[in-house]
Amino acid sequence: MIMLKSTQLGKNSGLYVSELCLGTMNFGQPGRGHQGDWTLGPNEAKAIFSAAIDRGLFYFDCADIYGLGATEEVVGEVLKGLLPRDEYVLTTKVSMPMGENPNLRGLSRKHIMEGIDKSLKRLGHDYVDQLVIHRHPHGVPGHGDVPIEETMEALNDVVKAGKALYLGGSSMFAWQFAELQMTAEKNGWNKFISMQNHYNLIYREEEREMNPYCEKTGVALTPWSPLARGILAGAYRGGFDKGTTNRSQGQDRQRTEGLYRGVNDFEIADRVCEIADKYGKTPAQISLAWLMNKDEVYSPVVGVSKIAQLDDLVGAAEIVLEQDDIQYLEALYQPLQNLLSIGFS
Repeated sequence: MIMLKSTQLGKNSGLYVSELCLGTMNFGQPGRGHQGDWTLGPNEAKAIFSAAIDRGLFYFDCADIYGLGATEEVVGEVLKGLLPRDEYVLTTKVSMPMGENPNLRGLSRKHIMEGIDKSLKRLGHDYVDQLVIHRHPHGVPGHGDVPIEETMEALNDVVKAGKALYLGGSSMFAWQFAELQMTAEKNGWNKFISMQNHYNLIYREEEREMNPYCEKTGVALTPWSPLARGILAGAYRGGFDKGTTNRSQGQDRQRTEGLYRGVNDFEIADRVCEIADKYGKTPAQISLAWLMNKDEVYSPVVGVSKIAQLDDLVGAAEIVLEQDDIQYLEALYQPLQNLLSIGFS
């Protein structure tokens, strides 16, 4: 059995995580939340979590919005039944709408403070290892323009209260992230140690500014959607109308089409298959190995619905791609409009 190694999460903290992070969006209460048509319940979650732990994966990523809270309930219960609290790293997120009231969304002091308390109650935990802001304070349409000083001070207070040990960010413009970091530094508040951004072989706009900024400042990249919602693993077989999984055939397909607009997306996926054949690996392994071979990437967030998929992805950690093959995989990419400029990624 292949075992994942541990890695220090960036250069600005002493926190260690596994080489891969298990995303938990697909665990919770079937039928509840935006991913309800492909959600797995507690029993299925426990089997996958147990297998992950057996393979050296001890880093788990959650969010309040997943299953409208149901995911946190399942994840917290399962983890407590499998490992002592000091043997796993748990992240959750705050920002997305949890109800109709305008104070149930965004990154105001009110929502951050009330949101973390509700998350901890659902998780059944006293603290999370990392609290991630799900987007920039001004990054989601309809959330309003909260003063960033209000957001950063509230996040600092969450850490000082011991409810979160570290802070992380998620998709935003690099200048916005830099502004948040500088605001925290100026005021002596806790800064973000990680950036969970949107980055994979068919969406590489982050290579322009965010990735170099994080590498330069020691912030760990933990990309989401490393397999482009299944496109790079072959879930669509060359077109959005050819989905082969519950996720690719369900309501999630519309979200996938909105994220991936490149003219060569499926041609790049074909090249992944070519390289996979060359190495005797799967497309998912090659796509993930491409990310893991980059120094600035620390722990990509992966999602699985079967233990076999988990084994497949864990195997990517041992693959070292030749430079010629990396160039071949990257050659067809065409510059895209940054998704953040037309809504939010």
